[in-house]
Order: sequence, then structure tokens, then C-alpha cells
Amino acid sequence: MAFAMVTTAVQQTPTIDEPVYVGTATVYLREHEVRYNPEHPPLGKLLIAGGLAFTHPRLDPAFTGDQTELGRSVLYESGNDPGRLMLAARLPVIALTLLFGLVVLAFARDLTGPTGGLLALCLYAFSPDLIAHGSLATLDVPAAGFLLTSAWALWRARERPRLYLPLAGAALGAALATRMSALPAVPVLLLLAVLSVWHGRGRDTPRPPTARLLRRGVIAAGGVGLVAVAVVWAAYLAVDPRLRWTAPDTLPALHGLRGLVVDALPLPRAYRDGMAVQFGFEDASFEGFLFGRHYHGSLWYYLPAAVLVKTPIGMLVLWLAGAAALLALPRLRPVAPYLLVPPAVLFGAAMTGSRDFGVRYVIFLPMFGAVAAACVTALRRRWADVAAAALAVFVAVSSLRTFPYYLQYSNEAFGGTSSTHLRLHDSNVDWGQDLGRLADRLRERHPGEHVWLVYKGSGKPEHYGIHASDPRKVPADEVHGLLVVSDSSIAKAEGRLAELIAGSEPIDQVGHSITIFRRD
Repeated sequence: MAFAMVTTAVQQTPTIDEPVYVGTATVYLREHEVRYNPEHPPLGKLLIAGGLAFTHPRLDPAFTGDQTELGRSVLYESGNDPGRLMLAARLPVIALTLLFGLVVLAFARDLTGPTGGLLALCLYAFSPDLIAHGSLATLDVPAAGFLLTSAWALWRARERPRLYLPLAGAALGAALATRMSALPAVPVLLLLAVLSVWHGRGRDTPRPPTARLLRRGVIAAGGVGLVAVAVVWAAYLAVDPRLRWTAPDTLPALHGLRGLVVDALPLPRAYRDGMAVQFGFEDASFEGFLFGRHYHGSLWYYLPAAVLVKTPIGMLVLWLAGAAALLALPRLRPVAPYLLVPPAVLFGAAMTGSRDFGVRYVIFLPMFGAVAAACVTALRRRWADVAAAALAVFVAVSSLRTFPYYLQYSNEAFGGTSSTHLRLHDSNVDWGQDLGRLADRLRERHPGEHVWLVYKGSGKPEHYGIHASDPRKVPADEVHGLLVVSDSSIAKAEGRLAELIAGSEPIDQVGHSITIFRRD
């Protein structure tokens, strides 16, 4: 997994979101201000900053602009080496992703022993989605991993509450300090803290009265919550001990219940204003693409369908079989609230979102799912072990076949990696990551030809030696030569661009995310 992630990190150019995080992390390092990207708390970007610190990134002191322009300025306009910066930013996320694999191993081993632990680790290590997003300087995998760690600590707190309840609170706080999408898990994990105390058992001690147990559980949940809040505050203080913050002029106003809840939260003002930005996104309407259909708005079934496409078949089978075994076996049934309820609540919350942009919004599934799959080995049947091993090998082969194009992966039932762009878009397949590969392909196969480019991404084509024109800005009869279009742009093509594509012949594919046409 480490080899796959580092290789991918080296080969891919910046994705759409990464420059924003890299630019914001650079501001953290140089100016110690929480000024940009308020919709995401600072901890994940502090992690990225830890890698950037070794490259001593330059920041233009005269820069004025928004967070998207900031990322572009830091990477391409301030005298930095974009490739070196991106690798330095990605390496801490890669390291953290590997550490979360050890949490998966430990959680599964606690439940089923070493065989189940190894099965869970195998599924985790070969998950195309975890390799893809764990190799990027983004926030999805860190937030999901912290939530898994919190659930595991709460399970262990049944035996040793004084050690593991604070750890659960710290992990929950780290998730909240990384991405606000972790917020729906808060009430679930606090209730699990109560459950852990309720069912906890000490050695050779009689069970306390019910009222006392309930009181202890509520106190434990309060303690977990306090630790989580403290971690969030610590993340902001680590950036700026003075907690300077000026709300942007474009900050959406919150009214009614939303406003009351947000104002009541014991969190920094910057965090609460970031929640207002997120609510603004949820109130907006975006474009989506699913199974060849381009639509406006969001579909409730988008994420289940995308997961069905993007997850190895053997992994899907093992997730379902593991969940069934967990519920069927009495000795494993107590872990169901810890292992099945948090991802179910998070998945339900994600399904109601307005942005149908990719399975990264439910990247916690391969983590919790790997641990659940380990429960198959608890059946203690030879046929179950053989079937689980065969399915794990199937997963590994499917994952290895897509190397190094993990972001673009889809399983064999949907045509494999080369067909993902026919069914999904955005971070499922084309997130701007193949600009460097496009530059290499144009130099090798199409030297000297005029290039018309429609690129969906944050990279700067000129930096990679791609000197192209925008075909949408000239009459159609002037567009001749190579027409290069990101597959996400093809998926949502309308009007002028759709006409240009219809009148062109596809001649090449780059990274299964960019199509090269010839237009005579």
C-alpha cells in the first residue's frame, strides 16, 4: 500500500482541492493566520503543513485573492517547485493512512483474532479508494480514520474506560478538527460512550445500581465531548494563539434552528462561521453525472450507486457477509453499535448532501467495512475461511490491475478502470490529476500539433509545457487539430462544447481521465 500510494503521489499532478489546502497550509506556516478555507477546520491542513515545512515554501507577501487563487499562486507563481511541494504535502497523509491500517488490524484482531485481523488489513491495504485518496493532500481519509479510531477506542473502553475514553474523545476531536462532515457522528459516539460504561465490567467487582451506571455513562460521554472540544480549540490555537478571525463578506447568514444550534456550539468563531459556509454549499445546486445521465441537483441514490461501481466485487461481498456474521453470532453482536451504526449514520447524512462529487464523501466505508468483513472468520468454518481468502485474492488482483490509476478505478462488473468515465465523473475518475501525463503524451505522440484544451482541474497547463487554446472562445470552424477534453467536462458537455465533441474523432486516452480527439 505504501508503494502504491507513494508512486501515485509522485506521478499525479495537483487535484482540484489540493492547491487550496497547500496554499492555506503555507499561510499557516508563514503568517500563522486562519484566514483561508474556513469551511474546513485546520488540523488536516496542519498535517499537510508539517510536510511542507521541510520544503520552506515561499509565499508572495503582496498576494491578494481568494483561496483558489492562493493555491495557484503558491504552486506556480511564487518561485516554488510544484512537484516537490505536492509530494511533501502528500507524504504526511500517506503516513497517517498507513497508521490507520494498524487501527483496522487492531480492531479486527480484538474481535476475531489474528486471522480476521489479517483479512481486514488485506482489504484495507488493497482498497483502490483508500490508496487513491490516502495519497492526496486532502482531508477525507484523515477525518474518516480518526472516526474509526474513536469507535475502536470506545469499544475497548468497555474493559479499560480510564485509558480509552480520553483516547476516544481525542480521536473524535481530531475528526471534527479535520472535516465538518464528522459532525453527524458526534451524538452516535457520545451514546456509545454511555453504552461502553453501561456494559463495562471490572474484574471481581459487583455490578453497580442502574442509576449509578447511567450517571457514570453520562459523565463519561460529557468527558469524551469535552476532550473533543478541547482538541478542536487546540487545532485553531496551534495556527494562531491569538485566534484572529475576520468573517468573509460572503458568509451566508444562518436563521432559525440552524443559527441557534451553530451559535450555541462551544467552538471557535471561525469554526462556526465555517459551518455557515458549509450550510451555504448544501443550500446551493450543483451538477451531477451518473450512468451517462447529466443532471442538476442531487440524487439520493447517487452514493449507493457510486459505491457499487467503485468498490471491488470481492470487497462488497465480504462487507455484507461480515455484517451478517456479526449480527448472527451472539458473541460478536455487542460490537454492532460500534461498527455498523456510525458508518450507517454518516452514510445517511452524506446521501442527503447537495454535492454528488464522489465516493470520497463516504471514504469511511472501506475502513469500517474491512473490520466488519473480518467477522466472517469468526464463523469457524473451513469453507468460510477458504471463501474469504479467495475473495481477498480477487480484491488484491482487481486492485493491482488498476495500478497506478486508483482514482479512476471501477470494478469488473462495470467495465473496469477504462470505463469509469462513462458512468461517473469528478473525483471518481477525473479530478485534474493527469495534467502531467497529458504533457508527456503530447510530447511523445503529438509533437508540434496545435492543441485545443478544455481542462477541469487546478493545475497550470503552461507549467507542464502545454500551450493550448480554449476552443469555446473561437468560432467552431476555426477549431482544427487536437481537441483535448477532461472526461468530467465531456460528461457535462452542453451547447458549444457538445457540438465540438460530436464533430471530432477520439484518438487517444490519457490516464483514463482525459480524452484526445482529432478535429479536421
